[in-house]
Amino acid sequence: MSTAGTVEAEPSSLSKAETAYRWIRERIADQTFDPGHKLVLAQIALELDTSVVPVREAIRRLEADGLVTFERNVGARVAMVDQNSYAQSMEAVAILEGAATAQALEFLNESDLAEADAINERMRDLLADFDPTEFTRLNHEFHAALFRRCPNERLHSLVAVEWDRLAHLRNSTFSFVPERARGSVDEHARIVALIRAAASAEEIERVVRNHRSTTLASYQEAQAKTTDPTGTIDREEDKS
Repeated sequence: MSTAGTVEAEPSSLSKAETAYRWIRERIADQTFDPGHKLVLAQIALELDTSVVPVREAIRRLEADGLVTFERNVGARVAMVDQNSYAQSMEAVAILEGAATAQALEFLNESDLAEADAINERMRDLLADFDPTEFTRLNHEFHAALFRRCPNERLHSLVAVEWDRLAHLRNSTFSFVPERARGSVDEHARIVALIRAAASAEEIERVVRNHRSTTLASYQEAQAKTTDPTGTIDREEDKS
């Protein structure tokens, strides 16, 4: 990922609004812009060497994605974090990834499955000396390897948006439920085995959705014991 203050080269086909949207979204995802961070349109426009018009359009899209809030007399800010938003994004990812993986089935080849296997083995290796952030990164790579051939581009985009929301809400779910990691790896192996066995699209979609839903259930159970009464997530726990 790029760092703050650096504008990466974008394909010439991208509009200025799309470039601004991706630039801001990336910085929300990598927490360069923390929850509550004020997004000053003129400052961002200067950074991107553009007018405020495409930046304003990008901010509106990010507001629709739930990553930014806008308050009168205050302006645009990176959205704050709460338990309900996290649960809703996890539920959305479960549904979207399940559907995307099911649609990708007929386009997957053995090379894709071998890649998924290799990523999952790297995740299994991490269990002995657990690194939740790296485990989460590999988890995303694993799922992307299985659904990236999905022919529905809109579905791809929706998965990416929800992944960004999850990154904004939590560095790693597995920081809170490390005991869930082993089960997740085992379920990954089962998903790949089912695809190799030519399981139906309906079964693959159900298994992938249940896989994600089980992680959410584990997290919610753990948080029920530790979350304060307001439902606000303490982001400092993620930084330890």
